[in-house]
Amino acid sequence: MASNNKMGYLPNDTPPFGQLVLLGLQHVLTMFPATVFVAALTGFHVGTVLLASGISTIVALTLSKRGIGKFIPLFYGSSFSYIAAYLAIVTEMTGGMPEFGVPVSDEVIRTMQAGIVVTGILNMIVGFIIKAVGKDAIDKILPPVVTGSVAAIIGFGLAFAALGLAQANWAVAIITLLVTVLFSVYLQNRGFIGMLPVLLGAIAGYIISALLDPGSVNFASVGAAAWFEMPRITFPTFSGPLVGTAIFSISIMAIATIPESTAHLYQISLYVDRFAEETGNEPYGLDQHIGFNLILDGIGDFVNGLLGATAGTNYGENNSLMAITRNYSGPALVAAGVISILLGFVGKLAALVGTVPLAVSGGLAIYLFGVIGMQGIALMQEHKVNMFEPRNLAVGAIIMVVGIGGNIGYEGGFLPIPIFQSVFPNGLPAIATAAVLGILVNLIFLIFSPPEAATEAIEEAMSAAD
Repeated sequence: MASNNKMGYLPNDTPPFGQLVLLGLQHVLTMFPATVFVAALTGFHVGTVLLASGISTIVALTLSKRGIGKFIPLFYGSSFSYIAAYLAIVTEMTGGMPEFGVPVSDEVIRTMQAGIVVTGILNMIVGFIIKAVGKDAIDKILPPVVTGSVAAIIGFGLAFAALGLAQANWAVAIITLLVTVLFSVYLQNRGFIGMLPVLLGAIAGYIISALLDPGSVNFASVGAAAWFEMPRITFPTFSGPLVGTAIFSISIMAIATIPESTAHLYQISLYVDRFAEETGNEPYGLDQHIGFNLILDGIGDFVNGLLGATAGTNYGENNSLMAITRNYSGPALVAAGVISILLGFVGKLAALVGTVPLAVSGGLAIYLFGVIGMQGIALMQEHKVNMFEPRNLAVGAIIMVVGIGGNIGYEGGFLPIPIFQSVFPNGLPAIATAAVLGILVNLIFLIFSPPEAATEAIEEAMSAAD
């Protein structure tokens, strides 16, 4: 425990066993709503995702302790950045959107697993590159205007899907949406309960749906489910007509998760070093290990892809929880991983998730998908992307129009462009294609540097106005 009469734990501290369990459980409660929501929405097995989330977290923590002598205290759960790609593959292979909480066939999951495995490999490669040449080189290829725009189209491109869920019962969906928003705003900074607005919104929506539409709530499946059930493990397939599409559309979304993961590392490093200073301890300097952190991300996704779980990321929600509680203990996060693994074997838990009414998930999706989109805009604001500069406007405009328009306007979100049809028989995935186009256009500007005079004049005018 940290000293100087300040209660809390630094990453290498091990709390007493009782506290270890309770602090681990608190981490699980914080990650649970988002991690399970992604699985239930996209047709993955909830138990498998909880199992893989726990394993990925424990593996990353163990490797960080062995690799740099200290824990990097991060929890790994399902990433929202890949939802659009999953839904496109599921829709194309099954002819419709997955039913909330009902897993799709093994064939579909195994196809998506190929993309998730490649995502892990891509993250590891980027991590090794950063370790070798530094983060600045990657920032030139993936500047904030690219990563922010891609994050934005992931959220906004799912807008129609969210409304499609909500139309099951508009009244229930809208009330669920409003209640969740109110929880998010008015419970902020209210302690641990302020970390659970989505879970509270889901519970409230559940009750509302039971009152307004009694037939939407049915617990028969929960009663029939076993308490103990082995998670459904599937292995990736690299053959089939849509495997190339899955690999391209899923793995390229790492463009959005790489800066997100790096931002989370910076955030937790700041919190840890400040607490270390307050308690008279040496700073940990976790932000010096950006490349290693991305390698750990990649290993986590590789594990997820092998087991049949969703691609993941480290969770900002758990970072915020640690900042509130001053519990940065790596062993507490290992305990959380163990608890998550154990929950993966509870059959009734997965059945309970499957009883969430469609309209409730729609109300939550409207908010969550919108937040993803707004976070992309916030990322560009944070990095002060100059939208008066023609090159930034060009990159952002191409990504936005191709990504949002293509995902909403064409069946399954596939652009009907007749190229590479042996790999993409159903067309090019709109969001992934938009991301690649943005990167390519940005590379043109890097290779053939545009004149700076106009940009400098604009910046001088803006400075004068200020």
